[in-house]
Amino acid sequence: MQELITTPVGDARLTRFPAPAGTRRRAVLALGHGAGGGVAAADLQALAAALPADGVEVVLVEQPWQVAGRKIAPAPKTLDAGWIPVAEALRKRARKTPFLVGGRSAGARVACRTGLDTGAAGVVALAFPLHPPGKPEKSRAEELLDTGLPTLVVQGAGDTFGTASEFPRLPPTHQLVGLPAGNHAFTVKKADPPVLDALVAAVGEWIDALLR
Repeated sequence: MQELITTPVGDARLTRFPAPAGTRRRAVLALGHGAGGGVAAADLQALAAALPADGVEVVLVEQPWQVAGRKIAPAPKTLDAGWIPVAEALRKRARKTPFLVGGRSAGARVACRTGLDTGAAGVVALAFPLHPPGKPEKSRAEELLDTGLPTLVVQGAGDTFGTASEFPRLPPTHQLVGLPAGNHAFTVKKADPPVLDALVAAVGEWIDALLR
């Protein structure tokens, strides 16, 4: 189920994965993609495939720059401008159902920066890019620390943008899950176990705890 929503920086595309018929919708989770890829990312697709059966509607959001066919993501301010109207519209549609935001990589940063302003109840940050590869001194931790919302962070053990051990101490509202393997895209080496099932489980358990 797809639709376009107009934003100040172009049209964003939504793909909805609703809870199946007969399943009570417990939450709505909007997820954005990274700067180097779209909503076909394995982690986003895994969540969209698994969570609706548990009553969590997933909405994958393609940023206007990608809908327009551009290959390079714009500045953070423009990313936020393309996300906020979508998140606000989805929150209104959710009505009394808890509304959550999140994304992977750059999409996680957007959700962290704007979650509170859009009325979300929590943030899911997948592969949060704590710093550029090889440049730990250029930390983006402030965006994560200042969400003002319950926040889940899921990182692969081989993520060059920051592994779980590199993160600073997080506030009590935040939870950090370090997976035993996986790079920035949660791809694993042949000798390593797959991690997508663990990622989905971590997100599902966190949402369950948040909704209690």
